[in-house]
Parts: sequence; C-alpha cells; structure tokens
Amino acid sequence: MSGGKRMRKGAAAKPVTPRRAAKRPVKKPAEPAMDLAVGRRIRDLRRTKQMSLEVVAARTDLSIGFISQIERGLSSPSLRVLATLADVLGVGIAALFGATPRDDNTNGVVTREVQRAELKLWRTGISKQLLSPAGSESRLNLFLVHLEPGGNTGDEFYTHDGEEAGLVLSGEMTLTVDTETWTLKQGDSFRFASRRPHRFSNPARDANAVVLWVNCVTAAG
Repeated sequence: MSGGKRMRKGAAAKPVTPRRAAKRPVKKPAEPAMDLAVGRRIRDLRRTKQMSLEVVAARTDLSIGFISQIERGLSSPSLRVLATLADVLGVGIAALFGATPRDDNTNGVVTREVQRAELKLWRTGISKQLLSPAGSESRLNLFLVHLEPGGNTGDEFYTHDGEEAGLVLSGEMTLTVDTETWTLKQGDSFRFASRRPHRFSNPARDANAVVLWVNCVTAAG
C-alpha cells in the first residue's frame, strides 16, 4: 500500500483533539449611553447660546461633522475636545456632567458619595467624578479623577479658561505644562493657569492613579 502510514490491525486510532482558537484580547465595551448623554448636553448648551455648528467648528478648529457626531453620541470625545468645547460654549467642564438626585437637606452645599455625577472618557482611560454639587452655578469645582494604566489626554496639548490645581492621592501621573514635564507621585501636588498648554497621563502599566483635582473658571458653569 503506497502513501501514508500503515495501522496495525486492531489498533484504535487516536482521537484528534481540535486546536483551541487563540484567545483574542478583550475589547473594552462601548458606552454609547454615556456618549449620547454628553452629546445632548453639548447640543443643548450650544442651542441655548444660539450658536450654530459652523460657529462652534470655526472657534474650536473641529470639523462640523465631528461636532455633529459628538452631539448625536456617535463619537466619544477626549478630555481635550470636551474642554475645548466647554470653553467655546462659555462654561466649565462640570456643566457637561449629568444632574444627580439631590438630598433635600444638602441645599446645594453637600454632595453625598452616592450622588456624585460621573463623566467617563472610556476610550482614553479617564473618568472624572464631580464632588461639587451638580448643577450649581459655581466657578469652583472639585473632581476626583481616575486614570487607568496608560490613560491620557492625548498627544496634543490643550488650553481652556481658568486655573487648576490638584493632589495625587494614589499612583503616578505625568504632567506636562508648556514644554516642561513632571512625574508626580502620591502626595505631590500642582497648580497652573489653564491657558497654558498642558496634558497629562498615567505612565504605569498595571496601576491606576487617582487625583483630587480643582478647576476654577472665569465663566460660571
């Protein structure tokens, strides 16, 4: 018998074990509900200010199509883009957070932990919890910023109205202002004018960073 191997009579063939498919990296789930909620707030603010898409696009250097996609929840903006849009709309970024049920006894002074409004920038690994009472017309807002490993604001610098400061509560953060870069660790703090070009990131591969962040804007929002 030509070709192939002979099998001895009575010998049972070994069962063939199918190969397991290689595991694919798990993708982060999309969060269209969050994107849609943020987009609607941007659209409502733009309409309240009676600003057209063309005007906002011209003032932000973003395309009309991109802004339209953000407003419809079809695109997840970065923190840089959100800060730029909020600046042009004359509000602080806190205005983009959703309202949360308020305890009648807090009178706009206290925010309970369960009442914190949150803004998740899931594509860039950043989330911001608003510690100040949501919806209050204040120029000063307090945030708890969580940075996932590798989380960042992007390669491009951004600027906006106001001043900001913060304290690293855990982990490590890289902060660049103008042309100078610092690595901040737990216990380190910072302050700078928000009109200075800046960006930040979490350089760690396996540890989150948590930063207590304060923003003070000229325009109440």
